[in-house]
Amino acid sequence: MTSLLAQIDSLGRFVTKNVEYTVRVFLMVYLSLRATVLDKAQGFRQIVGVLSAQIYFTGWQALPLISVLALGVGAVMILQSLSNLTLLGGTQMIGSFLIVMVLREAGPLLVALVVIARSGTAVASEIGNMRANREIEALESMGINPLSFIVFPRVVGGVLSVLGLAFYFNAIALIGGFLVTCFVQDMSLTFYTDSLMKAFAKEDVLIFFLKNGFSGVIIFVVSCYQGLSVKRSPHEVPQVTTQAVVNSIIFVIIFNLMVSALFYLNQLRSLGVV
Repeated sequence: MTSLLAQIDSLGRFVTKNVEYTVRVFLMVYLSLRATVLDKAQGFRQIVGVLSAQIYFTGWQALPLISVLALGVGAVMILQSLSNLTLLGGTQMIGSFLIVMVLREAGPLLVALVVIARSGTAVASEIGNMRANREIEALESMGINPLSFIVFPRVVGGVLSVLGLAFYFNAIALIGGFLVTCFVQDMSLTFYTDSLMKAFAKEDVLIFFLKNGFSGVIIFVVSCYQGLSVKRSPHEVPQVTTQAVVNSIIFVIIFNLMVSALFYLNQLRSLGVV
């Protein structure tokens, strides 16, 4: 009985801690939006400058890494799917297989992991150092709200960058991957593109924006929140950066899993299977 009560207490503390964390994160998002709309201390040009810098760092500078990753993933998936589908006599299904694996599942997750590793850590450590060095207090003393000047442009720039990187990843993986494998397979480009176009559905657009858009929100909101949670010591910065990476990965994976589960359950229900 005592062991059961201890487990219930532990579960209660875990749930309460995560609910409190989520409420604080949503409160920070609300206050940053409110400050951006109502607070006119900093001009629109300054916010656009921070937003542009975030897009340049998160989106533009990540293109070489995303290119290599997309070419490798696309080439491997095309070769693996061709070898297996040819044995089963279902080569015409290659478009459906690649749309599901690249566009719906692997693309959003791999892009999110790259952005967490490059930009999530950078944002959390940058804001954490600003907090430790009293730079945020200096902004407040000048009448600048840090939530509208620091948080809002980084979240918006991060979301736009993740959407752009995800689109680029899908294009390079599906088209570039095919061109890379042209030397080891004899499938025509016309047959390949026709198969992709037949497999592409309007639901894929919804999944693209849902998964990649919310992954961007999760990554940059969590990173900003963890950076702002630094109290005074620079020694806290590595800890909050690590926590930002861990929380971002967990939340992004859970969100992607929920979207995929709901989508495929809806498909099974429409087919009358469940």
